Amino acid sequence: MWALVQEPCDENVIRSAPQTAPCAKSRGPWILAATILASSMAFIDGTAVNVALPALQTNLNATAVDVQWVIEAYALLLSALLLVGGSLGDHYGRRRVFLIGIALFAFASAACGLAVNIHQLIAARAVQGLGAALLVPGSLAIISSSFSEDQRGRAIGTWSGFSAITAAIGPVIGGWLIEHVSWRAVFFINIPLALLVIVISLWRVPESSDPDSAGLDWLGAALAALGLGALVYGLIESSRLGFNDRLVLMALIGAVVLLVVFVITETRVRNPMLPLALFRSRIFTGTNLLTFLLYAALGGTLFFLPLNLIQVQHYSAIGAGAALLPFILIISLLSRWSGGLVTSYGPKLPLLVGSLTAASGYLLFMLPTVGGNYWTNFFPPVVVLGLGMAVSVAPLTTTVMGSVSENHAGIASGVNNAVARTASLIAIAVFGIVMLHIFNHALDQRVAQSNLPSSVTRSLQMQRTKLAAIAIPEDQNPTTQQLIRRAIDESFVSAFRAVMAIGAALAVASAATALVFIGGARGPAKLV
Repeated sequence: MWALVQEPCDENVIRSAPQTAPCAKSRGPWILAATILASSMAFIDGTAVNVALPALQTNLNATAVDVQWVIEAYALLLSALLLVGGSLGDHYGRRRVFLIGIALFAFASAACGLAVNIHQLIAARAVQGLGAALLVPGSLAIISSSFSEDQRGRAIGTWSGFSAITAAIGPVIGGWLIEHVSWRAVFFINIPLALLVIVISLWRVPESSDPDSAGLDWLGAALAALGLGALVYGLIESSRLGFNDRLVLMALIGAVVLLVVFVITETRVRNPMLPLALFRSRIFTGTNLLTFLLYAALGGTLFFLPLNLIQVQHYSAIGAGAALLPFILIISLLSRWSGGLVTSYGPKLPLLVGSLTAASGYLLFMLPTVGGNYWTNFFPPVVVLGLGMAVSVAPLTTTVMGSVSENHAGIASGVNNAVARTASLIAIAVFGIVMLHIFNHALDQRVAQSNLPSSVTRSLQMQRTKLAAIAIPEDQNPTTQQLIRRAIDESFVSAFRAVMAIGAALAVASAATALVFIGGARGPAKLV
């Protein structure tokens, strides 16, 4: 659900890109149309798929670990290859790489919609992530290379505005499609959008590249992808197999080795994907640590919110999709105002207040039980969390840009963007371990207290990795079925509260990071 928030530094990636020959004025609207539609595909996919997770569990007989992989397979390829995707466009042609990304995304979307089992869906989602790693930086690079410096502001405003609208309506559209058509329609909707983008791009988007672009860091990209992949595999599968399992241990050890080799490699290659020299800046290091903590909290917690709303609180798919609308609207409406806070108060205070406000939102998510009204149970935490993120995101991106010299602003923005995505990737895997462990413990306690038949106990034992999607045995009387349902729902709520508590702790850690690393000077020019 991290796609509900525009990634930090997206706008700065555009602003800081080297200026090339601007396009003809008549092509400007078409270029914006193509890039907005492409970004919309990624936004809709990122938000609507989360709402579809309960339907996937029901229709594909998927466990909680399986639906984690549905999200993680996509996020893994996108996070690991995002930086190299931008370099590919600079080297081989931005429109060319952008179109390859669109075509891959559309092909993978069709494969997702046609998947007959959860494993096919996970594989298709990985390909979709590869396509997104090409189209997301490609869309930003095309805007930067197509508009002159004095036109970029209006172009960025138009692109950001439509991105906010897409983020708002994405979950609602997804919910409506799931409820009235099928979960498969969530993926098929990308195909006509992709075809339209391809036609517009071939017709009106000019090709551009950077003749002075550095060589590609293929080794770094491979090590990052393999290292993150092994880490995520070890964490997610530990929920199912346990940390003592040989494959899990090998994956986690391999992840550590690969990521250490990645760091060493990045210090030695000529054109590193991740220039570690940037981290010599104390503020750059601090802002990226803060980004990691804040977006880990957001991605890890909101992954489980649709499961709670649909499976435990019994919201419709549309209702679950609309539940976070206040969150999106608050961030969209307050982002420009919050950006000005750095000029008035310096970066430390907004980042401190925003992080602590977000932490309060996570704590409020711990209050609802099973049942109750949206406006009293979930609306308050959604609003408070939205306010916290709104106050944090714009000052965070401003601080990142001010922490490095102007000629490094582009790569600094890209790194911060990748850090946010990687944070969500890792957090979903870690939070899944906590969720399953506490759910199992709580369910065992409630089953033991209920004196259920041994056949029911065995059935629950076999299905426990489905979390709240556990099927109730049909051969039991209505009273027993209601008792089982209550035990499952209350166990899920117990685990959900623990996840939100971790989210609050991470947000408080973000505030502590701002306190320690970020200076209090006013204005970005004083951050260098």
